[in-house]
Amino acid sequence: MPDVINQAQPPLEFIPPAFNPSVLRVIQLGLPSYLRWKTAISQVEANNVEVLVNLYRQFQEGKIRFLIAFRHPQATDPLCLGYLLSQLVPRVARQQGISLQHPTHAHFIYDRGITLWAGKQVGWIASRLGATPIQRGKADWTGLRSARDLFANGRFPMAAAPEGATNGLSEIVNPLEPGIAQMGFWCAEDLQKAGRNQQVLIVPIGIQYSYVTEPWDVIANLLTQLEAYSGLPPHNHTYPRPDSLYPRLLGLAERLLSLMEDFYTRFYHHKLPEIQTQSQDINQIIAARLNTLLNIVLQVAEQYFDLQPKGNFNDRCRRVEQAGWNYIFREDYKDVKSLSPLKRDLGDRIAEEANLRMWHMRLVESLVAVTGNYVQEKPTAERFAETTLLIWDVVTRIRGSNPFQRPLLGKQKAKITVGEPLSISERYPVYKGSRQGARQAVADFTKDLQQAMEDLIVK
Repeated sequence: MPDVINQAQPPLEFIPPAFNPSVLRVIQLGLPSYLRWKTAISQVEANNVEVLVNLYRQFQEGKIRFLIAFRHPQATDPLCLGYLLSQLVPRVARQQGISLQHPTHAHFIYDRGITLWAGKQVGWIASRLGATPIQRGKADWTGLRSARDLFANGRFPMAAAPEGATNGLSEIVNPLEPGIAQMGFWCAEDLQKAGRNQQVLIVPIGIQYSYVTEPWDVIANLLTQLEAYSGLPPHNHTYPRPDSLYPRLLGLAERLLSLMEDFYTRFYHHKLPEIQTQSQDINQIIAARLNTLLNIVLQVAEQYFDLQPKGNFNDRCRRVEQAGWNYIFREDYKDVKSLSPLKRDLGDRIAEEANLRMWHMRLVESLVAVTGNYVQEKPTAERFAETTLLIWDVVTRIRGSNPFQRPLLGKQKAKITVGEPLSISERYPVYKGSRQGARQAVADFTKDLQQAMEDLIVK
């Protein structure tokens, strides 16, 4: 989402899927070159592709409906998944002598807000690729009906990221949202009502990134830039290695925490509670301080929108985001020309204020997955880079710059791992038994999917 929205606007319109085979063909043909020249991804590898080949074969034979639940550590994940479906699945199918109908594709579920920062053309492309949008943070019934219909009746399987948003970390899975499980049970329900005996499956897919060449020099240079911006003294230029960079990373984190704690205490009048930890380990202390700070930062936004702090940080971020959107994209602005100039100007002031309050939530969004010991427990170049880039995200937001133009630290390899599918149909009798049974079935399936996605992380 852009950092500056200073005008109230009509509500976000639903962008209906309008699949166009020609658009898909062009995208699939250009995808390898686009990945190579426009992103840091130089190679995409995949394990257990034969699982997907078999699922597509059964889908095309009318035996199953399935949804691909993929990890979402960074913005290039959908591109890598597109490469998997358009390039690797057909290749493995040919190797196994299995004839699949072309194209092998999926109806993606995407966040409607993407078009606000990536541009309207992304919405046009996504629509022609058969993707369907949904607004996070509210009961978007139009978006849900579209996704539900595609799951049961679409030409292709579904694909969605159950984490809901990127977290910047390849080896940590955010708490999953229950929407994927709910969609699965709805599909099973719709099939039963239609007298169709297809099985409904959810297949977890892991995506991890590693550097082709470990970019220690580039990481050190980025740390130097962040240290200078934060007012820390310069370090002597020595050969960068984990044991010399880690103290710098800790020092930068502590500096940023201290400044942000003072900022919210002094200007937003929030008293930071005393940190409750018996540990003397600096990593655990920083983690505890960060958790306390993120809670305060979210409260600043929640209090403005009159929201109660319920659920985990991700849940709270989604509610703040939707509250902000309700102030900016307003139902009473459907006919802007009918509004008086005074009402429009007052609406613009509210939109500006809402955008500023959402800025606090975006800081939390950038740091919600940080644990405090992610680098310490495994000081690889990847973990150093991911953590340093998350700090860069926060600093960039503070500067009012574009956080979506991240520096590229080096060429990367994407490693995709296809997991074993989980059956929704086997659990459907519990789901349909009672309202309590339905809630429990969704919760249990989400928990099992979380574990399955965590098990796909290669450490």
